[in-house]
Amino acid sequence: MFVIGEVTIASDIATANFACDLSACRGACCCISGRSGAPLEDEEIHEIEKVYPAVAKYLSQKHREIIGESGLHEGTPGDYTTTCVEDRECVFVTYDGPVAKCAFEKAYLNGEIEWRKPISCHLFPIRVKKSGNDVLWYELNNECSPAVERGNREQIPLTEFLRDALIRKYGEVRYEQLARKISTIRCAS
Repeated sequence: MFVIGEVTIASDIATANFACDLSACRGACCCISGRSGAPLEDEEIHEIEKVYPAVAKYLSQKHREIIGESGLHEGTPGDYTTTCVEDRECVFVTYDGPVAKCAFEKAYLNGEIEWRKPISCHLFPIRVKKSGNDVLWYELNNECSPAVERGNREQIPLTEFLRDALIRKYGEVRYEQLARKISTIRCAS
C-alpha cells in the first residue's frame, strides 16, 4: 500500500497491466451475476435522474419496465447501487450486437449528455472503499482475463488505461503524482 494525497492505494494497482478487450469479454463487467448493481455515490443519484430521459431510448423495453417498477437505483444514502435485471445485468445496459455497453456512456459519446457514467464503472476494475479517506484496490475477476492478457501483451499499465477516470475522480495533479509514483515502482520491479 502507498498513499498519494489523502488516497491509499493497493500496491498491485501500480504493477498491473490492463486494457479492456470488448470483442473477447463482451462487456461482462456490466452483467456479472449474483451481484448488486454498480456502486453509486450519493451525488450521482441526481445525475442519473436528470439524464435518464436522454438514455431511456437506448434501453430495451424490458429494462424500461423494470425501471418503472423498481426505480433507477436501489439502496440508501451511502450505499446506493444501480438496479439490476434478474440479479445479473445493470438496468442501464444496452447491447451493440453481443456486446453489453452502458447507455449513459452511449448518450455521452453521442453528445446528448455531459455526465459519462457512474464513477465506479468508469474506474473499474479499480474499486473505491470509503474509510474516512478513499482506499483503492484492484478487483481482479475471471471476466476481465482478456483485458489482463491484452494489457500484458501491449504493456498498458492499469493506471494509464484508467487515466481519464482517475483524473475525473481525483484531478490532474493527483493523477500526475500517482503516475510518477507508479513509474518509480515499476522501474524498481
